[in-house]
Amino acid sequence: MVEVKLSGPLKTAAGGRPSITVEAANIHQLLSRLGQDHPKLKPLIDRGVAVSIDGQIYRDDWFRAIPEGSEVFLLPRMAGG
Repeated sequence: MVEVKLSGPLKTAAGGRPSITVEAANIHQLLSRLGQDHPKLKPLIDRGVAVSIDGQIYRDDWFRAIPEGSEVFLLPRMAGG
């Protein structure tokens, strides 16, 4: 099981919950299950998110394993540049 910490619009879409626990072995599974289990998160995930695992941010490495006990944050897509 992975505890995913949420903030901003992701937290709002999850009903104000600061974190969600899901069963996932990698980032792809994590995002898929979050979208299935929490339909209001799906549009935000589809728009683009980054996943932070123990301080390292991943944007395209969707099959990166999530080690047990890792600190995981789901980060909304940032506009601008």
